[in-house]
Amino acid sequence: MPTISIFYGIIIRMFFDEHAPPHFHAEYGEFKASFNILTLEIVEGRLPRRAQELVLDWGELHQNELREDWELCRQHQEPKKIEPLK
Repeated sequence: MPTISIFYGIIIRMFFDEHAPPHFHAEYGEFKASFNILTLEIVEGRLPRRAQELVLDWGELHQNELREDWELCRQHQEPKKIEPLK
C-alpha cells in the first residue's frame, strides 16, 4: 500500500485496485480510518478528534490530487506524493 503523505504523525495511504467509493486510508498510532475522497467523510474506522480534523483539512486542500492518485492506483500505477499539511 503506497504512502502518499505523512504529517504530524499521520500516514496517508492508498491501496492498488481498491473498491468504490474512492477513498484513502489514514493511520495515527493504533488508530486507522478510511475517508471518502469526494465527501471527506469517514467510511470506516476512527481517529482521535484532532487527528481527524488535520486529515480533513489536508484532504480539502488536496482533493483533486487525491482523485488523480485514486485513478493511478486503480490502474496499478504508483500514486504521486502529495504535500503534507504544514
